[in-house]
Parts: sequence; structure tokens; C-alpha cells
Amino acid sequence: MTDSPIRLLLADDQALVRGALAALLNLEQDLSVVAEVGRGDEVLEAARTSQADVCLLDIEMPGMDGIEAADQLRQHLPQVRVLIVTTFGRPGYLRRAMDVGARGFVVKDTPARELAEAVRRVHAGLRVVDPELATESVLGGPNPLTDREREVLREAIAGGTVSSIAGRVHLSQGTVRNYLSSAIGKTGTATRVEAARVAQERGWL
Repeated sequence: MTDSPIRLLLADDQALVRGALAALLNLEQDLSVVAEVGRGDEVLEAARTSQADVCLLDIEMPGMDGIEAADQLRQHLPQVRVLIVTTFGRPGYLRRAMDVGARGFVVKDTPARELAEAVRRVHAGLRVVDPELATESVLGGPNPLTDREREVLREAIAGGTVSSIAGRVHLSQGTVRNYLSSAIGKTGTATRVEAARVAQERGWL
């Protein structure tokens, strides 16, 4: 046990989930929730202001997703540890989170005692990864999509023509068609909408 509690920041857009996590973690004598936010783009400033030691981040949040927020923390507050706590246990998310410096990745149905222990281990500089997800990630291989392919697929989710997608990403229509065709091939699908859905389900976007 540390002399002073480990200071925690919780980021989750669902207030009920955030409150439940805070209540559970505050029961531990060596843990203290010092900040709570509901948006990804609020994480960096809240972590800086609260002097958090460990940030527990959800992935899908407004403003900025948890993986982008983790990347911001790595760049600006490298001493702060990140533990992803999410409903979305997708291998692609796990790999992306580790790539931006997250020290842990667990799902929200992790028992409270295990979550508290995960926080302690991450704070100590160790890695904590949901074992089932870790296995799936290894078996699934790396994300095959390039940054540009991911960009046009994210736009494809919003719908619209190739022309409108090209306008939003500032590329020619022919280039967009090439990226979409390549992404469709890599996801083993038949249309850009299906490719975007599969890529999203696998955590590649």
C-alpha cells in the first residue's frame, strides 16, 4: 500500500457508469478518484489540473475517443498512466491503445477487486490486458488498413457519394475510389458500407 492514495481520473460519457466506478474504486483505501469527465477532449486538462496518477478511459466518447485522449496524455503528460476500461472489447482497439502508450485494457464487466488491482499494477508501470482480448488480438493480426483507408471509411460511415467523401477528405474522387476499393478487399466485403462496418466491429477505425 502506498503512503498516499493513487489519484484517479475517470472518463466515461455515461454518468451512471462513471459514478458506479467512482463509488467502487473509492472504497479502496489506497485509491482516490480526484476527477471525472464525460468527454474525451476534457481528459488532458482534467488530468493536468487534478494531478492524476492514472486515467481510466472509455473508448467511445464525444469530443475525442479514449485512444486519442491516451495519445494526448502520452505526448503532454507522459508520467500519467492510462488504463482503458471499455464495453467495446475489440482486438483492434486493444492494439491501437497499446500503440499510443496505454498500460492496460480491461472490459467494464471486470470484477471490482480485479479492476482495483489492475489500477495498482498500471500505476506500478506494469501492463494489464484482458487475457481473452490479448489472445484474439494476436490471432487477428495487425490492423491492415492504412491511415488514409481508415479516414475514407470513417467518412463512408456518415454516408454520401464518393464525390462528397472526396470533398470532406480533400482528395480526388479517383483516389478515394482506390482507397475504398483497397479497404473493401482487405475487409473481405463487397461494398464500402460493409467494409466500414466490419472495420468498426474489429476496432480498426
